[in-house]
Amino acid sequence: MRTQVAIVGAGPAGLLLAAFLAGEGIDSIVVEQRSPDYVLGRIRAGLLEQTTVDLLRHVGAGTRLDVEALPHDGVELAFGGARHRIDLHGLSGGKRVYVYGQTEVTRDLMQLRREAGLPTLYEADQVSLHGFDGDRPSVRFVHEGQPKQIDCDFIAGCDGFHGVSRQSVPQSALSTFERVYPFGWLGILSDTPPVSPELIYVNHARGFALCTMRSTVRSRYYVQCALDDRVENWSDDAFWAELRSRLDPAAADALVTGPSIEKSIAPLRSFVAEPMRFGRLFLAGDAAHIVPPTGAKGLNLAAADVAVLGRALAEHYAEKSDAGIDGYSERCLRRVWRAERFSWWFTSLMHKFPETGAFGEKMQAAELDYLVRSTAASAALAENYVGLPLA
Repeated sequence: MRTQVAIVGAGPAGLLLAAFLAGEGIDSIVVEQRSPDYVLGRIRAGLLEQTTVDLLRHVGAGTRLDVEALPHDGVELAFGGARHRIDLHGLSGGKRVYVYGQTEVTRDLMQLRREAGLPTLYEADQVSLHGFDGDRPSVRFVHEGQPKQIDCDFIAGCDGFHGVSRQSVPQSALSTFERVYPFGWLGILSDTPPVSPELIYVNHARGFALCTMRSTVRSRYYVQCALDDRVENWSDDAFWAELRSRLDPAAADALVTGPSIEKSIAPLRSFVAEPMRFGRLFLAGDAAHIVPPTGAKGLNLAAADVAVLGRALAEHYAEKSDAGIDGYSERCLRRVWRAERFSWWFTSLMHKFPETGAFGEKMQAAELDYLVRSTAASAALAENYVGLPLA
């Protein structure tokens, strides 16, 4: 097989890049190790920045989003038994975020590619990347029991943290930076109305909590838990009781509980791999960077990578210029590190760490108090939360 861009990974980053390239008249083939049902079965966050929403609309995947997404103009911080609203819309110059699940984004992009009759090869085994340090890159794999090879101009590695793309890069060419956090998030999904129309981030002596939603009738809640905790240790009743104990009185009284339809524990980490380009191989999304979910930046950073890479490849083919390709890594990493900083700061502010101690708790309380009382501090949070510019 021959194509212009071989895309490894059919998650939202890979499918979004494929859709962008298709709009520019650039051929691509997407290769995915898992089945479509497995990809759609991944439970992920769903808070989209305006730039991500604009990109989805640009590639033609915004129809259902525009009907079902929940626009949010603010967010609430809860501490000391009370809630304080940050006016995202007013403090960021009119920007907002949208609640729309990552699963739904992936579903929309799958349908878009399917309707266009463009190839996505699912359940591809033994994927390996070759020749990306020269001018004849290729992707080899086994599909439907047969060995296959895609010859291409470029490879886009959009296959996540554990994927083959980053692992194919010689260790001597790669620098990695990582912080593993000493706790996890126990999350529950339930068909219950959200406790609040906007997200609530909770700093509490018992640990962090987050109240969010997938729709007006489906809620997603999290509580900070030990890193070695197990889902089996938590009945639904135990989870609801723990969540209620961390909420302010008004939210605790308003909380509607019900059976969980999904329950899991997610570890938290910050991770960046540099650079993000190796010859004709480009890393995008989780293949290059991971953020703790506190700042809701994971999918949005992936979309930003796609926007930069898609435009760089379009420039290469249409204008015979490699300026965008040559600047891809530097441009993306500038935004990545800013998002890493915000996610690390917000995680540090809202969570209880083993080393926090009495002094640390006082510092968190003082910073939270300053944050909600200072317009400048609130504006800085809002600017980062709604998403920094792509440049």
